Amino acid sequence: MTSVSDLEDELSRPNDADCDFMCELKGDVLVLGAGGKMGPSLAMLARRAADQAGPSRRILAASRFGTGETKHLLTACGVEAIACDFLDRDQIARLPVCANILLLVGRKFGSTENMPLTWATNTLVPASVAERFRESCIVALSSGNVYPLAVSGCAEETPPAPVGEYAQSVLGRERVLEYFSNRYRTPVTIIRLNYAVDLRYGALLDIGRRVWQQRPVPLGMGSVNVIWQGDANSMILRALALASAPPRLLNVAGPETLRVRWIADRFGELFGIEPRFEGCEAETALLNDSSLCCSLLGPPSISARQLIQWQAEWIRADLPTLEKPTCFEVRDGVF
Repeated sequence: MTSVSDLEDELSRPNDADCDFMCELKGDVLVLGAGGKMGPSLAMLARRAADQAGPSRRILAASRFGTGETKHLLTACGVEAIACDFLDRDQIARLPVCANILLLVGRKFGSTENMPLTWATNTLVPASVAERFRESCIVALSSGNVYPLAVSGCAEETPPAPVGEYAQSVLGRERVLEYFSNRYRTPVTIIRLNYAVDLRYGALLDIGRRVWQQRPVPLGMGSVNVIWQGDANSMILRALALASAPPRLLNVAGPETLRVRWIADRFGELFGIEPRFEGCEAETALLNDSSLCCSLLGPPSISARQLIQWQAEWIRADLPTLEKPTCFEVRDGVF
């Protein structure tokens, strides 16, 4: 991949399972929060899979769409883009009724600078969405941050133990959705994601850039999970088929537990640079066990080694990034 357009095409390319799923899915699809990191490629994936599947259906995407660039991109792909401020209940009420909802609205980066806004975004917005779309099927994006730091990957039955206010607000989102799912019998799947890789952002970019720039790689969070965002998009879309009341929890993450030191060493080999490190590897880390997801939806198609190779090429070519670090190294929950 040598350009952003190549990357967007790869992220939104449907696989056979996506197209088969869209053949069976009833109704239109509305992506809420489609202007963020994952939303555009997820909406385009749904559009491309629907087109290949055959039955005519609408794919809609709602967001504030700040500069309008993302809105134009989606419109050009046949996605119906709708401007919406999700903190305005009246605007949510005016969104078209849709059978299938993909809820991606959330706030993490800079969350500690305005915690009231973080809590409002992560809990009030899901409440408004759950009320508005009580008759729909909902897949909602959450985070592995609801889990405790652990020696090995946390499974869906692991009791939540969020570290820090951001993670607490994410658990708040889940509890709100659980409440409305139980109240209205709305089928819901809650996706606990760790960490999506887009080449313009992600834990691999954070680590790889440090090696490339010969800055020390922090080892405090000694291990991570990563998953190609294209694979995550596919799983999020197909998780509509798994929704239930009460909600189904589903970890979406790479199947391997990757040591940060190992990742840095792989980048070092590709760049011809000896990585530098700082800190010591703790016994625990923020890790997801994605074995349930892999058994239900299939394993990711792109391996960690391939992702590192792609990421190294992206960094070496000085291609655009979103300048949104994952903060994978943070252990106190302050983002």
